[in-house]
Amino acid sequence: MPTVQGFSALRARSYVLRLPLFTRAMVVVMAALWLAGLQSMWDVRQWGALIPDEMGIATMYRANTFPLIHLNFFHALFNILSLTPLLERFEHEFGTLTSLALFFGPLTTIPALVYVLVEKLILRGNTAVMGASIWVFLLLGMEAIRTYKTNPHLVIGTYHVPTWTTPLMLVLVVEALVPNTSFVGHLCGVITGYLFGLGYLKFLSPPEKALRWVEGRLNLLGRLPHYVSVDQKTYGRFGVLPTSSSTSSTTPLGLIGSTQRLGP
Repeated sequence: MPTVQGFSALRARSYVLRLPLFTRAMVVVMAALWLAGLQSMWDVRQWGALIPDEMGIATMYRANTFPLIHLNFFHALFNILSLTPLLERFEHEFGTLTSLALFFGPLTTIPALVYVLVEKLILRGNTAVMGASIWVFLLLGMEAIRTYKTNPHLVIGTYHVPTWTTPLMLVLVVEALVPNTSFVGHLCGVITGYLFGLGYLKFLSPPEKALRWVEGRLNLLGRLPHYVSVDQKTYGRFGVLPTSSSTSSTTPLGLIGSTQRLGP
């Protein structure tokens, strides 16, 4: 199998085939919605983007759909490449059902609603956002808290930079280098990731007993390929983190996508 500068097509294929169920489902859904956006009969972006002035009881679905919709091919590609290793790690750690419940629940709706409130009440604007980069920065916030507990400082020359600040630095870098990004949206994602990593959102997670009942009742582990059971997690659940002697490594940061605006 050909190898280009350390990249092995065989290893990449093996990695893709090992992706857990929720992660691969999100990749497929994002790709499908990008393809759906190519037609002109139905404006997918207008339908699913997080638009502050369009939020209401009947349109609360936008708080869950906006990470799945992207502006163009490169926006979708970079966000998928950024999100996949982070989401895969999360699903392997907490399970497929927990990932589904959290990412179509508090881990998406909390930063979405905070963004809407900030945009309407403080900035007095109506800037629409879309894209999975809010999930990317949310997961980076979690990883930063995890890393901070075992390695509090990043040494750069004579400076000791707290490792929990690395996602905030990335937010600034992306804002400076990538056009049409939402600084507020990315910041909402990072802060939500911090709160989750510190355990303050633990009460919003589905109870493990209920997850086991659903898994057993529906035989999800036997019926669904690549399903990660609540009993097959890597490190345990919500706050049980690997020790400093653990041989596991932190997920690479990879490419960082951008949350694209619809408005000017």
